[in-house]
Amino acid sequence: MTGRMDAQESARVTARAGRRSAARVRPWRVVARVTRIVGLRRYVIGALLWAPVSVLPLLSGLVLQRLFDHVSAQRVVAIGEPLWLCAALVGVEIVRGLVMVIAWVYGTYWWDAAATVLRANPLRSVLTARGAAAGRLPHSSGEAVARLRDDTADLVQLTDDIVSLVGAALFSAAALVIMAAIDPVVTLVLLVPMAAIGVLNRLLRGVVQRRHRRARVLGAMVTGFVGDVFGGVLAIKTAGAEDAVLRRLRERNRARRDAAVRDRLAAGLLETGTGAAVEISIGLVLLLAAPAMRRGAFTVGDLALFTGYAGWLAALPRTAGSMLSRLPQAAVAVERLTRLMASHEDATDLTRPGEVWFTRRPPSAAATPPGHDDPLEVLDARGLTVRHGHGRGVRDVDLRLARGSFTVVTGAVGAGKTTLVRALLGLAPLDAGTITWNGRPVADPGTFLVPGRAAYAGQVPRLFSESLRENLLLGHPGDGRRGGGGDAQIMRALELSVLDREVAAMADGLDTVVGPRGVRLSGGQVQRATAARALVRSPDLLVVDDLSSALDVETERLLWDRIAAAARDGSGPGTLLVVSHRRAVLERADQVVVLDRGRVAGRGTLTELLESCPEMRRLWTGELLVEAEEAR
Repeated sequence: MTGRMDAQESARVTARAGRRSAARVRPWRVVARVTRIVGLRRYVIGALLWAPVSVLPLLSGLVLQRLFDHVSAQRVVAIGEPLWLCAALVGVEIVRGLVMVIAWVYGTYWWDAAATVLRANPLRSVLTARGAAAGRLPHSSGEAVARLRDDTADLVQLTDDIVSLVGAALFSAAALVIMAAIDPVVTLVLLVPMAAIGVLNRLLRGVVQRRHRRARVLGAMVTGFVGDVFGGVLAIKTAGAEDAVLRRLRERNRARRDAAVRDRLAAGLLETGTGAAVEISIGLVLLLAAPAMRRGAFTVGDLALFTGYAGWLAALPRTAGSMLSRLPQAAVAVERLTRLMASHEDATDLTRPGEVWFTRRPPSAAATPPGHDDPLEVLDARGLTVRHGHGRGVRDVDLRLARGSFTVVTGAVGAGKTTLVRALLGLAPLDAGTITWNGRPVADPGTFLVPGRAAYAGQVPRLFSESLRENLLLGHPGDGRRGGGGDAQIMRALELSVLDREVAAMADGLDTVVGPRGVRLSGGQVQRATAARALVRSPDLLVVDDLSSALDVETERLLWDRIAAAARDGSGPGTLLVVSHRRAVLERADQVVVLDRGRVAGRGTLTELLESCPEMRRLWTGELLVEAEEAR
């Protein structure tokens, strides 16, 4: 199973390789934009605060040199000067520690701000960019979370490491000048590790990148699986599948662990090679310094300075090696984050300036939702085509929704009903077809057919572990303030969805916490809450997908009676598009569209179709039998 999902992920990567090529090879471009968008001034100030942390060891080495020269001198010296040198050494380290704390506190703001920008733009693209988001979302929500968490951290860490690299370079340049003035030959030996590290990185760069990508993919799969387990815990317990779930989790976690070990091993090879080269160079320094000390050309103080600086000089090749190993990891991070973006966006849009407020309070939300000046008269869809795997989907479907109409799309399981309405609303990518609103072409239905033009109650209800009020509003501005006039609009939506009496009977009313995915509500209550969420937005067009599948016959009839009455008197959505095979819905429809294996098999009123469409007669007979069984 794990191998099959890996293959699916690889296929997704390959399919998008053409338009994502820039994301793989230009992590530095993203890094540069991050520093500029979040605040170049703040980044530079943070770097300047970190500079003393790297440079102050120069002073410590000089103090050590003077101290050891005094101690090893063959003449008697006053005790006061060595004590003052010891005090100076302690003082330098205290100052360095204080500067480190200040720089860390200041830099934390920048780190969080950079991570916020890199997370906010993929989320913005998924929620608001043109084109259906379904085609670019990973196979599980857990993997999307893993990308926003881990891949963002990889990019911010690379950006932050630049500061460490600059500090180490400043120290190394100054230290090499000081040491070269003492002994150029010994100093030259310390430059050998840098060349060795460059060659080693060149050899291991591709290995690091491949290992890191696989570790990220498998880690995200485990995260997504754990999320699915928590979401479906009741189904797992009901089916007695605990042992099977644990076995599957162990299998995936074992694969993730192996990939993580290989990833860490590849990166560790660079770090180990860097450390070994540095240690060898220190040994060579000691060997070369011994003859010079015998000749008197190299003092004990010089040796203390060289050995003290050697440890700090190791920071440059180690930091350089670390950054060089992070570059392929950053390329993977940019690629994975960019795959969440829309097709017309690229890696530069990861750092696009947006409405993220770092230093001031954001503006207050509008008192009322933004309106539109083009109420629905006619929604016309022509030639809608969506192709799924194995020949599924819909092909060449026409749909016309006039103001005040009640249209039902029906068909057997797998006929393409849900695909059709999702494509109409821009939730699934169209392969062909056009959509017009009042005769005006709709280029991107996903950003046009939104509240209050349209609202959607999906086939699979989605509720969160929050209060019922918050589940209905989902941030809908200006409504639902506790004790305010907004509750009246919510109660009206609950009345239309036949949920008002149950809510009134709840001890906390609208403040009742419904639990994850609405587990504290019955299936029918969850479906009606989903309908109320759509109704509270007062849309011109209400799109409902199999709303009444968990309702009894009487509740279903009352629900459609109320919605139809509200449409007639203007207090509810005037135009309805409903996916259903239920008799209570079909009998109310002005127009019924019958789908059969993705194509329109019939169109007209129920009476006309029962006479002319064999597929409609088959569906109608089956529904009557189901209702007869339910009535027993």
